[in-house]
Amino acid sequence: MKVLLTGSAGFIGGAIADRLEAAGDEVVRVDLMLEKAHGATSAPAGTHQLDVRDADAWPDLLRGVDVVCHQAAMVGAGVTVADLPLYAGHNDLGTAVLLAAMHEAGVHRLVQASSMVVYGEGRYTCAEHGEQVPATRPREALEAGRFENPCPVCGEPLTWALVDEDARLEPRSSYAASKVAQEHYAIAWVRQAGAAALSLRYHNVYGPRMPRDTPYSGVAAMFRSSLERGEAPQVFEDGRQVRDFVHVDDVARANEAALRAVLEEPEGHHRAYNVASGHPIGIRDVASLVARGTGSDIEPEVTGGYRLGDVRHVVASPQRATDELGFTATVHPDQGLPAFATAPLRD
Repeated sequence: MKVLLTGSAGFIGGAIADRLEAAGDEVVRVDLMLEKAHGATSAPAGTHQLDVRDADAWPDLLRGVDVVCHQAAMVGAGVTVADLPLYAGHNDLGTAVLLAAMHEAGVHRLVQASSMVVYGEGRYTCAEHGEQVPATRPREALEAGRFENPCPVCGEPLTWALVDEDARLEPRSSYAASKVAQEHYAIAWVRQAGAAALSLRYHNVYGPRMPRDTPYSGVAAMFRSSLERGEAPQVFEDGRQVRDFVHVDDVARANEAALRAVLEEPEGHHRAYNVASGHPIGIRDVASLVARGTGSDIEPEVTGGYRLGDVRHVVASPQRATDELGFTATVHPDQGLPAFATAPLRD
C-alpha cells in the first residue's frame, strides 16, 4: 500500500515509517519540523517539509495514496493558556484541512493518532455503590495528601477499573480538547465523504528516539534525565497513581494493523481503539524500573506534590484492538522500561 504519513520525523511517526518501509510499503513522509517537538527546523532526507494547514501543498502529495496515517500534532498537556491557539491550529485546523484535501484527491481512508487524555479521569467503582463518576479533586484534599477519588455517595476511596472506548470523553487540557475535536472531525468526514477512519488512543508511549527534556517529553524521559544527572526522580502524589505505558514499537505495530484494516472498512465507518500494553503500573514503579536500567542505586523520591487538574488513575482496556485489529502489545513494561534507560533519545 502507499501511505502518506504526517509527523513522519517524530518519535512515533519515525517508528511507523520504519516499520511500513521494512514491510515493503511505500511511505510519503511529511513533517513540519516544529521546533518545540524536534529542536531542529530542517527536515531529514526524503521528508516533505510542510504545514498540514497549507491546503495548496496536498494535491501532488496525495496522488496515488491509498491511506493517510495522520500523526502530526502539537503534543503535551498545554503548558500555558497561551498554547491554546497552537493546539487549535496545528491539531484541529490541520486535521480539517487534511481531510478536505483527501476528499478532493479521492483518498478516503484514514488512521489518526488520538490519546487516552480524551477520557480525563479513568473509570472507578465503589465496593458498596458500584460504578461512580468522581468530581475533580479539590486543592484542599491534595494538600492534605488525600489523593484517591472518594465515592460521591459514601466518601470511601474509589477503586480504578479498565476504561473501554465507549467511556465518556472529558478533556481537561488544551491538548485533550484538540484530540477530541480531531476524532469528531473524522466522524463527520466519514459520513460526508463516504470514507472510513480509525482513531488510535495512545496511552503513555515511551522508547528509543523519545524527545529529551522538553515540556512535551513523557514522564519516563524526565525520570531518566534526573537519573543521568545523579538526581532522584521526583514522583508526585504518593506514587501509586496508575497508568499504562506502551512501547513505541508496539504503537507502530498497532498503526500497521489499523492501516491494513481500514482499507477493508465500509463507507461511513469510524472506530476508536485503545493502544496500550495491557499491564497497568504505578508511577513510582515506572521510576524504579528506569532506575534499574541505569544500574543506579538512586531511589525515586515521592514528594507528595501535585498538579491541579491531574487525573488520579486512567488505565485502558486493550481488548477491542485485540479482537478487531489483531493487535496485542508484546513489550512488557518490566522489560521495556529498564531498556529505555539506555535507549538513544532525541535532544
